[in-house]
Amino acid sequence: MLAVGENGAGKTNLLEALHVGTQGFSPRSRNDAQLVRFGADAARIELAGERGSSRLELEVTLRPGDAKKAKLNGALLRAAEQLRSEVSTLVFTPDRLVVVKGGPAARRAYFDRALGRLYPARAALPAEYGAAVAQRNAALRRVAIGASSRDAVAPWTERVASLGAQLVSARAQAIGDLAPLFGERADELGLPGGVLRYEAEAPTAEALEQRLDADLDRGTTGLGPHLDDVEILAGDRDLRRFGSQGEQRLAVLSLILAEAALLAERGPAPPLLLLDDVLSELDERRRTALARRLEGAGQTLITATGASALPVEPAQLVQVTPGVAR
Repeated sequence: MLAVGENGAGKTNLLEALHVGTQGFSPRSRNDAQLVRFGADAARIELAGERGSSRLELEVTLRPGDAKKAKLNGALLRAAEQLRSEVSTLVFTPDRLVVVKGGPAARRAYFDRALGRLYPARAALPAEYGAAVAQRNAALRRVAIGASSRDAVAPWTERVASLGAQLVSARAQAIGDLAPLFGERADELGLPGGVLRYEAEAPTAEALEQRLDADLDRGTTGLGPHLDDVEILAGDRDLRRFGSQGEQRLAVLSLILAEAALLAERGPAPPLLLLDDVLSELDERRRTALARRLEGAGQTLITATGASALPVEPAQLVQVTPGVAR
């Protein structure tokens, strides 16, 4: 599906509504009040479709000051974010370039979300590890001000070591699964030699104990996967430091396409792809390569200012004007 319209017509709003309706949250803001139209008391997104031979109906209601409410086939969910376990949606927006050009935290967050989508049973692992690190840091600070003893840190040291080892292993598996497909997709899009590299050692309780004095001085845990990074390379070039913005865009797009392929292999249905303004900085050859890759890959929504931006005939063309999509 190709959604076209002038700048400011609401194409990104359409894409955002699809993301909220399938995932329970916005890809651009965690402030739900910003998703409600000015002057309105609430917003509601209703989506209907098919997954295999089954009917799928999704509904999300947003009301400033209240928790989001979501329904799946008419049944109220405990939390709107539970939609993520039912429908896979991957999104590209121009600000996603931070995955490549930003700092390590942006890459850790991206790959930890991918980990959760690829291995749902491990989806909570990054948050559990983060909570353990926060508890250890709090214990370190209590010791530093004399409000507790060093022995109080030990249980959290064990917890951080255990969960940290699990997180390093899970990340390595996810990145290892993504890496070959990332290289293939990057090559198709004209970014040869695409490589993902994650070189991390699992923290141990012994290693954490050895640096306890340093951690007490700083009040933070200075060892573990919360400090790791993932290198995104083209050949030997680190694209964060030595990649052009065009190459960084291709790398992010290749990551999304690689994950989409894995999810399609493993899930009951391919993920929904939402590609906002993805064509504007691609030349005709790369646009054609992208269009060919998307054929038969499941449902995709691409936004552009004009239909000529897509070098193939879309399955559906939607004209977006302020407040209307048809």
